[in-house]
Amino acid sequence: MIGTEAIGPHPDRHQPAMAPFLTYVLLFHLAWACWPYFGYPRVVAVGDRTLEYALLNIGIRLVVWVLPVWLYLRFVDGVEPFDYLKLRQHVARGLVIAIVLTTLNLLGSMLRFGLPHPTMQRVTWNSILGTSFLVGFIEEIPYRGFMLRKLAERMRFWAANLITSVLFLAVHVPGWLALKQLRLDTAASVFVFGVVMAIVYKYADSLWAPIVTHSTNDFLSFVLFRL
Repeated sequence: MIGTEAIGPHPDRHQPAMAPFLTYVLLFHLAWACWPYFGYPRVVAVGDRTLEYALLNIGIRLVVWVLPVWLYLRFVDGVEPFDYLKLRQHVARGLVIAIVLTTLNLLGSMLRFGLPHPTMQRVTWNSILGTSFLVGFIEEIPYRGFMLRKLAERMRFWAANLITSVLFLAVHVPGWLALKQLRLDTAASVFVFGVVMAIVYKYADSLWAPIVTHSTNDFLSFVLFRL
């Protein structure tokens, strides 16, 4: 079965200590919980439709979400980040799976909501670069590429998947609360989306499958169909 050996417990291998990983998870979520209240108001003040805002937003997320994972894998675990995160393996297969899932997502969205109905109000530098083009890379690296795999080295895949998906949901909650956008249906959708992205990663055996699927999903949701 594709990915079963790569993303699953390995009781016969020497495993790195979990304390540094759990510390990372705690500090990352605490840091991002502060972002909507202390960082976002200052960044959005430059104008949320400007290129400056998009670049600031992307830069901060790369520093907070992606860079620590790279540093952790390199200097704590002593492994090659590209290899551990499966950014080099099965790239073509990952992209094909992402294209198939995106096609199904598009067709399903058209059945539910009709033809795409984008408006210029939704087309901004950030909605294209941050919310769509790079969101999969930024969010899939820490969650499916890093946290899911680290947990799956210690427990069964489904347990690791559920824990990671809860964490993925939790990281969105402070922003929803700050913007008064917390809704049960949205929370449920984000949780289910996290579960699905983990399954996609497991069976594609390539992080590119959830990265591209995630980015195109958000583009469809926030730009083309305005959900």
